[in-house]
Amino acid sequence: RLRHSFGMYGVTSRELRSGVVEIRMTGYDVLKRVQMPTKTDTRPMRVPVALREDGSVYYRDYRAVPHGLTLGATESGKSVYQRNLVAGLAPHHVALVGIDCKQGVELFPLARRFSALADNPDTALELLEALVSHMQDVYQLIRAEQRISVAVPDAEIAADIWDLPEDLRPVPVVVLVDEVAELALFASKEEEKRRDRIITALVRLAQLGRAAGVYLEICGQRFGSELGKGITMLRAQLTGRTAHRVNDETSANMAFGDIAPDAVLAAIQIPAETRGIAIAGDSTGGWHRIRAPHTTLRQAVNVCNKHADRTPELPALAPFRPAVAPLPSARVPLSKTAPATA
Repeated sequence: RLRHSFGMYGVTSRELRSGVVEIRMTGYDVLKRVQMPTKTDTRPMRVPVALREDGSVYYRDYRAVPHGLTLGATESGKSVYQRNLVAGLAPHHVALVGIDCKQGVELFPLARRFSALADNPDTALELLEALVSHMQDVYQLIRAEQRISVAVPDAEIAADIWDLPEDLRPVPVVVLVDEVAELALFASKEEEKRRDRIITALVRLAQLGRAAGVYLEICGQRFGSELGKGITMLRAQLTGRTAHRVNDETSANMAFGDIAPDAVLAAIQIPAETRGIAIAGDSTGGWHRIRAPHTTLRQAVNVCNKHADRTPELPALAPFRPAVAPLPSARVPLSKTAPATA
């Protein structure tokens, strides 16, 4: 009725608390050409990545939703969403770890801001197992600094890295897996053993990583039980779900079937010509239609290069630090022009 009476494009409502309902009215399709607001509510480990259809900003908050799953078919906008995520995290005090089994074509251009990168399953296995060892070391630090004496108030007892004093707090780590299916597929017995170790390490990081400040961002074109044992166990730990256009209903069901069944129909109805449109949901059962602003690879590279000095060096991940050439101090002309002669 409101939309019809006032000529609005859309009206959305949500209950803030008992007896209080928020109504948002939009006069046009804000997702047609995304314009992010100049001021956003950015906090540590909380970055704006997209715009909701009601005009509000969609944030990726790792402290509230530690691990996420992002699905999308080819040319659906999944890579642009990932670039926005990396560009949003680049100015923060966080270590970025990437696994890109497409020989690094998606993440290696952003290498200056990454503390560790792997471009094949063998290196990915070593990197994930190093992360598990790093996580165990962080837990030992938390145990040593828990401060559980009688004189310490209950609210100050340390149970994760965010309860530690700032001078002792380890740097949080965000792990981005560009194509999870490449880690789960195998064609021989040796590859199957490697695959089992990779999935086991991912499940351990998903189950235990939050308190140690290790957060997962799993991306893929397809995510289903046919990827083998351990995949559904991994999915159960990935609270945040985002689905761009998918090629089959099964993938949408894997994303939302267990948390927001209504979102499955919305996900499979995304038209092919609207790249970047996605459905975002979480374990509360709610979901929204979102779209990330179009960010080119060059724009993301520029942001990562600008904040390259914020890249932390973690001893456990030192063997996987990407080797990059130093940035030039100033632009130099490619050729020297000669004066014209008569």
